Amino acid sequence: MKPTILLVDDDERFRRMLARALESRGWEVTAVASGEEALAHAREDSPEHALVDLRMPGMSGLDVVDGLLGIDPATNIVLLTGYGSIATAVEAVRRGATDYLTKPAEVDEILRAFQKKAGEPVEPPTTVPSLARAEWEHIHRVLTDCDGNISQAARLLGLHRRTLQRKLAKYPVSR
Repeated sequence: MKPTILLVDDDERFRRMLARALESRGWEVTAVASGEEALAHAREDSPEHALVDLRMPGMSGLDVVDGLLGIDPATNIVLLTGYGSIATAVEAVRRGATDYLTKPAEVDEILRAFQKKAGEPVEPPTTVPSLARAEWEHIHRVLTDCDGNISQAARLLGLHRRTLQRKLAKYPVSR
């Protein structure tokens, strides 16, 4: 029997491409475009594994992790996002995800992530992020917590709104 995976991503092109790649490696893939669809499918037929995008319209990937584990705590979940930060990675694992990968992730990297078990100790990173990277991640975490409201995030960070906008316009700082 093929292992089952629920693929949840709002980007249709990426979702189709990844589904084909997983199917060619022997997986039975169910691909859906939203968290709501994912939970509806999981209630009918709980998948062994789930690959969930973090940022989607409607439910966030973190909420989908909570919902899937509420349906079946044995589901092995990997969160995938183009907006990677240490804070969201920690939150994803805290909520029960096995791993957290940033896009673009290769299919083999995704499959290796599913081989990990939730709760296993994770080796500490071999490099420490720069202060600029830590600041960038903190700013994006606060902005996410404020649902994208720049004025509110600026107040919480103690920055002028324009200063925050300039910092947000920069690309992520390399580690």
